[in-house]
Amino acid sequence: MKDLFGKALLDYQNGNYTEDIVTSTSISDEDKLPLPYLFRGFKGMPSLEQKALKLAKGSILDVGCGSGSHSLYLQKKGLKVKAIDISKGAIDVAKQRGIINAEKKNVLDETETFDTILLLMNGTGIFQELSQVSKYLSHLKSLLKTGGQVLIDSSDIKYMYEDEDGGFWMDTNSSYHGELDYFLSYKGERELPMKWLYLDFNTLRLACDTVELKCELILEGEHFDYLARLIPAKAGIL
Repeated sequence: MKDLFGKALLDYQNGNYTEDIVTSTSISDEDKLPLPYLFRGFKGMPSLEQKALKLAKGSILDVGCGSGSHSLYLQKKGLKVKAIDISKGAIDVAKQRGIINAEKKNVLDETETFDTILLLMNGTGIFQELSQVSKYLSHLKSLLKTGGQVLIDSSDIKYMYEDEDGGFWMDTNSSYHGELDYFLSYKGERELPMKWLYLDFNTLRLACDTVELKCELILEGEHFDYLARLIPAKAGIL
């Protein structure tokens, strides 16, 4: 990984903002990801993220923290937050912005336990492929303290396969429709392609059942997106 995402965040943080990140996927054309959006405050966040931050409690793990916007909001509320990301540049920026506990780390390497684990901005993306979902969910469950919760968002991107007649052109013999190849470029340089997973709620709920997590739909967004809360099945609804 070249960490172009981290480079872009550092440029913005250090006053060198001249252009945005360009993204695309295996089923979508190039689109700009504005760097200022990655530094947004609470009022600039979508309702799903705002709801998740309001529900966050106790000690918190912010997975894929990016520039640290979610962590910063929670930290300012007096909550204990640990922010992790696989991007070194992102962690450098998070620290520069004042995040006390920020670390370059893959969530699968995390060993501490928390009351709340946040996976926002399509949190299921880090699962990469449907075949890995149970592995990630089992690990997340192991990081929860008694009474703990995972707050995660995603989208059902089935709509992206719809044709003009209302039908769907998905290949039923291919992999799950939410498995995408994700491409990113910045200032003319291309990042190595990544696997990225969009998971519909019912599929997430079924996967949770296999690892004894209860999956609760908290909020639906305006564009096939949703926020879910996962808790150990024996803990009951919070």
